[in-house]
Amino acid sequence: MKKYLLLLCIGMSFSNIQAQETTPDDVIRLAVDNLNGTARFRGMSGAFGAVGGDLSAINVNPAGSIFFNNNYATITGAIYNAKNKSRYFGTTTNDNDSTLDINQIGAIFVFKNGAENKNDWRKIAVGLNYENTNNFNNSVFSAGINPYNSIGNYFVNIAQGIPTYVLTDFSYYDLSFNEQQAYLGYDTYIFEPTNNTPNNNSYYTNIPVGGNYYQENQVLTTGYNGKLTGNFSASYKDIIFLGGNLNFHFVNIEKLFTVYESNDNPPYDSGSTISEILFDNRLWTTGSGFSFNLGAIVKPIESVRIGLAYESPTWFRLTDELQQGVSTRSLNNQDGNEFPFSYQDPITYLPYTIQTPGKWTGSLAYIFGKRGLLSVDVSSKDYSSTRIKPKNDPSYIGINNFMNNALDNAIEVRVGGEFKIKQVSLRAGYRFEESPYKVDQVFGDLTGYTGGIGYNFGESRLDLAYSYDHRNSNQAFVSSGMTDPARISRYNNNVTISYSINF
Repeated sequence: MKKYLLLLCIGMSFSNIQAQETTPDDVIRLAVDNLNGTARFRGMSGAFGAVGGDLSAINVNPAGSIFFNNNYATITGAIYNAKNKSRYFGTTTNDNDSTLDINQIGAIFVFKNGAENKNDWRKIAVGLNYENTNNFNNSVFSAGINPYNSIGNYFVNIAQGIPTYVLTDFSYYDLSFNEQQAYLGYDTYIFEPTNNTPNNNSYYTNIPVGGNYYQENQVLTTGYNGKLTGNFSASYKDIIFLGGNLNFHFVNIEKLFTVYESNDNPPYDSGSTISEILFDNRLWTTGSGFSFNLGAIVKPIESVRIGLAYESPTWFRLTDELQQGVSTRSLNNQDGNEFPFSYQDPITYLPYTIQTPGKWTGSLAYIFGKRGLLSVDVSSKDYSSTRIKPKNDPSYIGINNFMNNALDNAIEVRVGGEFKIKQVSLRAGYRFEESPYKVDQVFGDLTGYTGGIGYNFGESRLDLAYSYDHRNSNQAFVSSGMTDPARISRYNNNVTISYSINF
C-alpha cells in the first residue's frame, strides 16, 4: 500500500493527493529545514554555525556548545501563524492557522581544566536539547470554478481495467489501493460499467461533462517533527573546537483533506446523474528516526571563527493510518437513494523507511569584541539522494529513480548580526533557501527575514524574536484525472520568546 502513497505524494504536482498520502511531501516535508529554536537563534536567522553559545546553534554545528562559559539552560515558547493565499481558476481565498507552543528546552554542562592543568584539551561541554524542528499546524482552503475537469475523473480513471466483480464481490479492506479508490466511486454511483458482465473492466462517468464545476479543497494539518539531541564538544588550545550530536526524532502528524464539487449541469435523460461529490481523507503518520552531526570550529585569531559541519541523513521509520469516505448526490440512480455514501473504518499500513539527504554547512563569523558580531552560514543539501527503503524493492525502484531525476542539490544562505548596547542586544537576519526541485514551480524558493531583541540580567537573560518567510507552491485537488493545481502562497509570521539562565 505504501508504494502507492509514495508514488503519488512525490509527484510533480506537489499535490494533496487522496489516499494513503500526506501533503505536498511525505518525503520532502521531513527533509526541508525550518527556522525553529531559541529566540536568539531565530533573531539572527539561524546563522550560528561559527558563533555557537546557543542551545539551538548545536543543531547547525555541534562544536558550538563549547562557547558556553558556564552551565546554561534555555526554555522557549513560540506563536506560529501561517497565512495561506490560494488562487484557483481566478478565485482567491485566504486561510489562517495560529499555534502557541513550548518548542525548545535544553541545558549545557561545562567542565573546565584548572589553571594548574597543562592538558591542551582545556574544556569540554555536554548537553541535552529538545526542539520541534517542524510545526506542521496549517490550514489551506482553495475554491473556484473549474471549466474543464471534474473531481470524479479521479475515480473513473483509476477504475479502468478493474473487473466489475472485484468491486461487487469483495470488501474495501480486501482490495489494493487502486481497487479501493474504484470501490468508493462505484459504491456512490460516480461511474457505471459499460456492460453488466462480471468481467467488464471499462466504465463511463455519471457526472455531466459540460464543465464549470464548482470545487473546494480544505486541508487541515496538525502535528510536529521533534528532535532530542545529545551533544558533546571539546576545546583544543582554545583554537580548535570539535563536537558531535546524536539525534532522536519523533513524528506525529494528522491531516484531514476534503474535496467538494457541485455542478448545475442538466441531468442525463436516463441513468444516474451526479450533481455533488464529497471526498474525505484523514491520515495519521507516526514514527521515529535517528541522525547524527559532526562539526568543527577554528579560531585563527580572536575575532574570527570558521566552521564546518556535517549533518547525516535522517532515517525515519513511519507508519500510516488512513480513513476514507465518499458521499454524493445521485439523481435517478437505480436504488432511488439520492444521497449514497461509502465511509470506511481506518486502516493501519505496514511501516516503511524514508532516508532524507545529509547536509554540509560552512560558516564564518566576525566578533566585534563585546559589541556584537556578523555571521554567515552556507549549506548544501542534495535532495536527489532521498530514498525510500529498501531501495532495491521493486515497489520503490521507480519512486527512487523519480526523486533522483526530479530533485536537485539546494543551497541555503543564512546571514545574521547582533549589536550590543550595555545589557541590550539587537539582532537581525536574512535567509534564502533554494527549492528541492529542479523545476521550482512545484515548490518554490523560500525567502525570510528576522529581527530580535534581548536583555541580559547578569545570571539570566530574556530574548524576543520575530521571523517572517514566504514560499509559493502548487497544490492539486486529486492526483489523477484532474490535476489542475491551485497556486498557494504561504506566509509564516512567528514570535518567539526564550528565557535562559546560568547555573
